[in-house]
Order: sequence, then structure tokens, then C-alpha cells
Amino acid sequence: MEWLRAEIERIKEENLYRRRRLREGLLDFCSNDYLGLRDNPSVIEASVEALREYGLGSGASQLVSGYTHHHRELEERLAGFKGTPSCLVFGSGYLANLGVIPALAGEGDLLLSDSLNHASIIDGCRLSKAEVSVYPHRDYRYLRRLLEGRRKNYRRVLIITDAVFSMEGDVADVEELYELCERYDCLLYLDEAHSTGTLGEGRGILRETGLPWREFVVLMGTLSKALGSYGAFVCGSRELIDFLINRARSAIFSTSLPPSVCAGAKRALELVEENPQMVEVLRNLSRRLHSELVALGLDVPFHDTPIIPIIVGDEQRALEVSRRLLQEGILLQAIRYPTVPKGEARLRLTVSLRYTEGDIERLLKGLAQALSI
Repeated sequence: MEWLRAEIERIKEENLYRRRRLREGLLDFCSNDYLGLRDNPSVIEASVEALREYGLGSGASQLVSGYTHHHRELEERLAGFKGTPSCLVFGSGYLANLGVIPALAGEGDLLLSDSLNHASIIDGCRLSKAEVSVYPHRDYRYLRRLLEGRRKNYRRVLIITDAVFSMEGDVADVEELYELCERYDCLLYLDEAHSTGTLGEGRGILRETGLPWREFVVLMGTLSKALGSYGAFVCGSRELIDFLINRARSAIFSTSLPPSVCAGAKRALELVEENPQMVEVLRNLSRRLHSELVALGLDVPFHDTPIIPIIVGDEQRALEVSRRLLQEGILLQAIRYPTVPKGEARLRLTVSLRYTEGDIERLLKGLAQALSI
């Protein structure tokens, strides 16, 4: 159709055109496999064993016949890992946010969302019938003033934030948000996609800050990043999980995760529990790599997480640098609008325990050449 062709050409002219890249044969520096668990031998073995027993798919949604002991044991393990009474597993992080946020908030409610929250949070807010107010990134004074003036007008208020922001690598001030929720009777919804496995001995941002879990805190996270698997979860009170089993449409009406995926994720979780020092090794590697990048003269904000954005600015230049690296066999994607604001294009470097010394040397040399430093 002509309008589609015209739209694609417009996207290309703005240097915003996207295409998929085959990963095979490339040195991958943009994966979210922070702890290198996706091909851990014991994780693979646990998954293969369940695959042989149950087959490829789960066959149905959780409420029909797609719920096995692998799903239940993973949920129990996740709840214990996060320090909560209960847990519900979802098909993906996107499905979790699209299902949970509209279930928790509707007409007469208010959602307060950080301006740099992930797209799945934005879409979950849009699907709800609640009023949505987006507050400036990590501007908690603004948030406090908003609550002081408007909290009394709503039945329920949810403060929603990424724990670690996926494109910046910075961290929400959960201590401040926790206090605001206590004072103004709000729910606190924490998306721990990038903090599970990277903060607080892997257990997440509450452990990192020393805050206890309370009933007003909802912890969402993914299995697909530091845990090297696929899927997502929500942890909270038993009443919350019981409610979501009955009201979260993306769980009710989606085929459940394959048992083999749950078995692999559970084994990955056990490895993090057994080896919490992995998280400190990851943090030290992130600090070292950041120092190396600064020594190259690069603009690299750093917040003590494994997400290190190399700010380029111009979209076309970011694409060109990424292309030059690709020619050297290095996969480091250019991140552009609308994922980040226009004029803030970047290379999103992620740190992983998979990297060898040779890998790091190759990356630094490739970056220096690609950026003509």
C-alpha cells in the first residue's frame, strides 16, 4: 500500500528506521543477560529435563490446564527470593504490565508514572481507565506537591516507576517513594526488570536499600534478563496475587509459559541465591568498563548498574558508529527516538559476566576506531 511505503520512507529520512540483526557470528555487547546464565550448563539441563517430560508448549492458559508444578515451584521460589508472601508468573514483562496496571487502577483512580518509564508501563497506564499523570524523571519534589494537592480527589493512587531505568541505567529513589506512599496512602509499583539480578545480592532494589517489603509494594520483574530465561512475574501479598489471577487479563487469556522455561528460570534463580557474589563481580566489572570508556574521552553517564549509555546525540552519527562496529563483528545497537528523546541517541552498552578480557579489549579498540578518537 502506498501510504505504508511513504511512512517507511519518512522513517528512513529521519534516521529512525529499524531492522533486525542476526546475532550469530557477532560479539554481543547489548544483551540483557547480565549474569551470563542463559547458557549455564545446569540451567540448560534443568530446562531440557522438563522439555523431555512436558514437551514444547504448555498447551493452555494457567486457568485451563497450563499450570504445572514447575510454574508453582518457580512462583514459590520467586516469592521467597523477593521476600513476599506470593507470586504470579506472566508470559513476558510487557504482558505483566499490560495486565496488572489496568487491574489495579480504573475510574476514580490516579496513576503517577515517571517520564522515563518503559513503554510497557506507558501502555499499561493507557489501557487503564484511571487518570494518568506523568511526573518529570526522578523529580520527587514535583511528585510530593502533586500528592499534597490532589491525593484526596482519588480512590486509589499508584506510583509507578522502573527501579533501574533501561536506557539511562540510573536508579529510582525508592526510599523517597516508599515514604511518599506511606504518607499519602498510595500503592508503589516497582518494575524490577533490570534490578532483579543486579542489585541487592540479586534480590532487587528493596534489598539494596534495606527497606522491608510492605503490603502497599507491588514488585514486577522479568525472567528474561539477569535470570537468562523468558517471562515475568509479579510479587506481593496473597490477596494481590489472588486478585490478579482473577482480574489480570494478560494472564487469564494467554497461554502460559512452557514448563521447560519455568524449570530453567528456577535453576537460574537458585544459582543467584547460591552465588550472590556474582552480583558484586558484575558491579565491579561495570565500574571498570566505565572507567575505560571515560579514559577514551566518551560521554558515558554511570549509576553503578550494568547499563552504560554512550551518548552520541545525533541519530545519524549513532547509526554510523553502530555500523562501523558491526563491520568489526561487534554488535552494539544505536538507540534512537522514540526510545529516547530526539537528539539523545546513544549506544546502549550492557555489561555481562560473559565477557572475556579479549572481548573487552576488542570493544574498546573498536569504539576508538568507530568514533575516530
